[in-house]
Amino acid sequence: QVQLAESGGGLVQAGGSLRLSCTASGRTFSNSVLGWFRQAPRKEREFVARFSRSGGTTYYADSVKGRFTISRDNAKNTVYLQMNSLKPEDTAVYYCAANLVYASSRPDDYDLWGQGTQVTVSS
Repeated sequence: QVQLAESGGGLVQAGGSLRLSCTASGRTFSNSVLGWFRQAPRKEREFVARFSRSGGTTYYADSVKGRFTISRDNAKNTVYLQMNSLKPEDTAVYYCAANLVYASSRPDDYDLWGQGTQVTVSS
């Protein structure tokens, strides 16, 4: 059974950094479109960052551009999200997701999700 597992969340002060990890088991990442999404309380799940289908290009939400970096290690079947200069509005549950079909920033186009990891940024 294919599973994604996130780790690395926590509580950090504004201006601080965290690195999230997402490791896949049961399936290789190499053919998947990988992305990070987040969901704050009482808000819809939103796109944060993703790779192109080839993995050679990265895309970011405007709200995180210049502060967050998505990367991957195919040998470890792991994708990362380095988050710098964190702001209180970055507080959310962060999810990694994968799909085999769509090079998309829409959550509905992803069919495999991790359980999420909480990121809380204090002011």
